[in-house]
Amino acid sequence: MRYARHADLMRLALQMQGRADGLSLDDIAESFAVSRRTAERMRNALRDAFPQIEELPEPGGRKRWRLPPGTTGRLADPTVEDIAALHRGAELARQSGDPATAEALDRLSDRLRARLPGPLRTRLEPDIAALLEADGVALRPGPRERIPPETLRSLREAILAGVWIEVDHRARASGLVSRNARLGPLAMLLGEGRQYLVAHSAWADEVRLFALAGFERITLTQEAFVRPEGFDLSAWLQRSFGVWQEEVRDIVWRFTPAAAPEARRFLFHPTQELTDEVDGSLTVRFRAGGLREMCWHLFRWGDQVEVVAPGELREVMEEMLSAAPSAGKGTA
Repeated sequence: MRYARHADLMRLALQMQGRADGLSLDDIAESFAVSRRTAERMRNALRDAFPQIEELPEPGGRKRWRLPPGTTGRLADPTVEDIAALHRGAELARQSGDPATAEALDRLSDRLRARLPGPLRTRLEPDIAALLEADGVALRPGPRERIPPETLRSLREAILAGVWIEVDHRARASGLVSRNARLGPLAMLLGEGRQYLVAHSAWADEVRLFALAGFERITLTQEAFVRPEGFDLSAWLQRSFGVWQEEVRDIVWRFTPAAAPEARRFLFHPTQELTDEVDGSLTVRFRAGGLREMCWHLFRWGDQVEVVAPGELREVMEEMLSAAPSAGKGTA
């Protein structure tokens, strides 16, 4: 049986041309979420369409396949949707306080746009504006921190180079400055609201969070930083509802029948389990820390959600609610 989904085959051709080491059957199966047998049919169909496909043997008898540069011709030309996606990514990066990434995406967009035929290029700008507006990106409201571009550039360079950094950092809570702190940078957490660096602290000998807005000096050293053995960023982040690392607890929320349809569309946490109750309510269970961040989110649901467990989370919510009326009061 031949494989006949042309869109998939076009994408596979571009992947085989774009990868210097080609693709294996396992790569194809994983990329397109298909069985190995279907991956074989896709490879065979592509081989029929492009006889110049190259077969690369690997140790152990495995094989990979690739297309020489230029094989796909105009198939590699970008579409309006491709350009719009880059503009969308650049705008989100700017709104997240990451101008360096935004500039890189803009440069890539310019290179791709130069490959477009003249008539398509003429109508590109209004199409992009319409797509961005439809996504709600261009007018997205909300507060966010403004991080100096040089801070982001220095940290990104250190992460890519894999070196220790020495910094002066001001703690958000106390306002105290740590001088010449030695950090091994692992990743930056960018997005709406506050933004952080995930780094290994030489002083504490553990991975911690450092507010990006708190960096007053960053110096890259020449000493290689080796990330902690077995450290998994995704697993480390999943310990928390937001960014703060706390003791992991069993969390149980119950949404009213009225709120259940909307709540069911949310991914509250990667480990969540959803249970539909007989009365139409929805129970959400997961394991994480970060009780105050949970409260910040739960406040959005008002009386449409009940904290079933743990009791400590209910206590934190009550504490924050009782403090809220005085938060906006000024002095005469």
